Amino acid sequence: HLFEHMMFQESQHVPQDQFFKIIQNAGGTLNGGTSNDYTVYFEILPRNALETALWLESDRMGYLLSTITLEAFANQQDVVINEKRQRYDNRPYGQTSYVIDKNLFPENHPYNWQVIGSTEDVANASLEDIRNFFKKWYGPNNATLVIAGDFDKAQTIKWVEKYFGELKSSAPVEKQKEYDVTLAETKRVYYEDNFANAPEINIAFPTTGQFKKDAYALEYLADFLSDGKKAPLYKVIVEEKKLAPSVRAYQSSQEVTGAFQIQVRAFPSINLTDVEKAIYEAFDRFEKDGFTDMDLARLKAKKETQFYNSIASIFYKGYQLALYNAFTGTPGYITTDLQNALSVTKEDIIQVYNSYIKGKNRVVCSFVPKGQTGLIAENAVPYSVEEEKIAEAKDQTIASDTVTTAKIPSAFDRSIAPEFGPDPELNLPEIWTSDYKNGLKIYGIEHNELPLVRFTLTLKGGMRLDKPDLVGVANLMTDIMMEGTKNKTPVELEEAIDELGSSITMYTTRESIVIQANMLASKVEETFALVREILLEPRWDETEFERIKKQTIEQINRNKVNPEAISSNVFNKLIYGDAHIYSNPVSGTAESVEKITIDDLKTFYQNYFSPSVSYISVAGDISEERAVILFEPLEKLWPEKKISIPEYPLPDSIDKSQIYFVDMPDAKQSVIRIGYLSMDYNDPDYFPAYVMNYKLGGSFNGNVNLILREEKGYTYGARTGFSGSLIKGPFSASSSVRSNATLESVQIFKTEMEKYQNGLNEEDLAFTKNALLKSNARAFETLDALLGMLNRIGDYNLTFDYVKKREEIIKNITKDEIKRLAQTYIIPDRMVYLIVGDAKSQLESLKEIGFGDPFLLDADGNLVKE
Repeated sequence: HLFEHMMFQESQHVPQDQFFKIIQNAGGTLNGGTSNDYTVYFEILPRNALETALWLESDRMGYLLSTITLEAFANQQDVVINEKRQRYDNRPYGQTSYVIDKNLFPENHPYNWQVIGSTEDVANASLEDIRNFFKKWYGPNNATLVIAGDFDKAQTIKWVEKYFGELKSSAPVEKQKEYDVTLAETKRVYYEDNFANAPEINIAFPTTGQFKKDAYALEYLADFLSDGKKAPLYKVIVEEKKLAPSVRAYQSSQEVTGAFQIQVRAFPSINLTDVEKAIYEAFDRFEKDGFTDMDLARLKAKKETQFYNSIASIFYKGYQLALYNAFTGTPGYITTDLQNALSVTKEDIIQVYNSYIKGKNRVVCSFVPKGQTGLIAENAVPYSVEEEKIAEAKDQTIASDTVTTAKIPSAFDRSIAPEFGPDPELNLPEIWTSDYKNGLKIYGIEHNELPLVRFTLTLKGGMRLDKPDLVGVANLMTDIMMEGTKNKTPVELEEAIDELGSSITMYTTRESIVIQANMLASKVEETFALVREILLEPRWDETEFERIKKQTIEQINRNKVNPEAISSNVFNKLIYGDAHIYSNPVSGTAESVEKITIDDLKTFYQNYFSPSVSYISVAGDISEERAVILFEPLEKLWPEKKISIPEYPLPDSIDKSQIYFVDMPDAKQSVIRIGYLSMDYNDPDYFPAYVMNYKLGGSFNGNVNLILREEKGYTYGARTGFSGSLIKGPFSASSSVRSNATLESVQIFKTEMEKYQNGLNEEDLAFTKNALLKSNARAFETLDALLGMLNRIGDYNLTFDYVKKREEIIKNITKDEIKRLAQTYIIPDRMVYLIVGDAKSQLESLKEIGFGDPFLLDADGNLVKE
């Protein structure tokens, strides 16, 4: 994983930090990722930059070792360690995989350690380690290159031969040997979590690896045990014993072996011994009740739809083909894999249950809040995780010796970058629209590459329709409406959706309530019939309401120990003020949700569900004629009513900046969020300001990220941006930084925002224009992207050609306009500065910023009295 980071630094013919810049300048995006078994690198970019991508990829594959510097290496050590802090060390349950894998796999097993590594190992890695790793694994003979999209095959083969043909192979790489695990006994351990506020139990069984017959059956077994209201784990743990809000089981199939895991995050104060016994009771019920042929058919129907969804974009097509080729020897295994999954029988599933789960040795891990060892599952012994001390965190030191490496020869001058071909013309999809007599609008795009259709039905208002003292009603509405209909129990509705292989979800945002459906084109009519039933014939199931209400309160409470969630919620409270509904999360507060009754939901439904404030967006393999006929029944069945969406007063502008601090004792990172209430989405300056912000912090190559990550190594990432909606939304700058770099990071944000008021130079303006204009070539490929386009039109009343208009804004924007926008909207001396971190080590130092004494807040944003 550390080496993956080094691959983005520089190579012999591509200077430091230019890899990202070149791809973004072409209108592309790029990244990489490392798993236990492989590393993948990818670029998604317009077709005229394909040769550039091949030049870049071949240069770092063949010409990296001559340019690795101690400075770049030390920087990326810092970045990776900060990534570890952010993803694992500074969040609830972040050490779960570490504890499980250390106990499930022997010390010499490749899955015994985490992909991210340990802080100590990453810090102690050397350049020699990097070189040896590269020489062993990074030859073309151990790589699969996939090119997918719109390109000339003959010309592309010539380019591949030119750029990759002369690269030298590494030593032959042996295929990884299978290494299935057998536990001599059941292991029982526990870990006290510094951030968790509820106990969690994980039970892991060693199984088998990917593409094995048993692995397919184990995936179905996981679904039968935990997925859905008939699943025995759900029935026993969630519905009957009420020990947890949810339960999860899954089979993880990898190259070397696999594992079957059950995870239950219980309600606070629940003893995990009771949860463990409930899991085994659910096993007994599975053995007794089994499952039907129809149950298996439903799961297979879902798998077919999931298959098409998995190849819906150029990226996922290429990604899937690369993985299949790497691990099976042929990209064509993609269809074999699906057929293998669809060939699983009832007998196969029973067999793997008996072979891998029933009565087998396992690892039982209890994760409990610090100081609550009374909740651990019985007979567990403590398991320790090496924790970094805040004061000991430091920058990686750079050795004083000079690294000199001979240049690697090439048959041609690779320092000359290929020229881009002609920019592809942007062909926007054709949008059609129709209106029904009850006020319901419909927007559509026909896109028939795959036999899939997606649609959303959006009701405007969302959280804004909640009463200020009952925030959370709209959110509970969308949960309860998925729990059955007038003529279908929750189980019957769930089964009806699954039989079609479709998915239907419902959710609430600040400004809308959305029903979203995804289906095969052949199942459109049947799926919409269920959506119509959900919309017009709610069940109001009292039992499900109480369960959902309790589950929602539990999630709200869990967010109070999550630094990122705390930062988001408190920031909104500070910028919107207590009087505005947006000072609350969409889910509400524990106090407001506790007061909500099912009658409140019924009243909300009667008052605010109307076609007059609704629209439908549909995209996929469906014609305009078929779609209009499909939704036409709503014209008669859903009568129009007048709806008034409440308005709330916005607070006065901030006169001067102030620092606020929420204490998370011993936090390894500080979450920084800086900003103020700026403008709404339809403000004439909103999109130009988006363009203006791009070089400040709107991309990887933004100034704040280049300094805080690539130069200083204080963070895994830093960004700035505007997020307006129908009302004013914030401008914000944010990052999670190493705890003892908090003061300097805040100062860097402040300084960079001040400097940005001077505007951009010609080079940075050209980079911004290229990156944003050319990226439109890949902006409307998937059904999700097309629905996003239609929903923006529906939400903000945009014209159908809004994309073309925005292109003109980008083309015509000047340095003077950028400077005006920066001076108007980037105002660091009139912002809220919020830090969530360790107060005892960081609070006092923040006085140096010059904004006075910081205010200490609790996790709800209330002032802490000294």
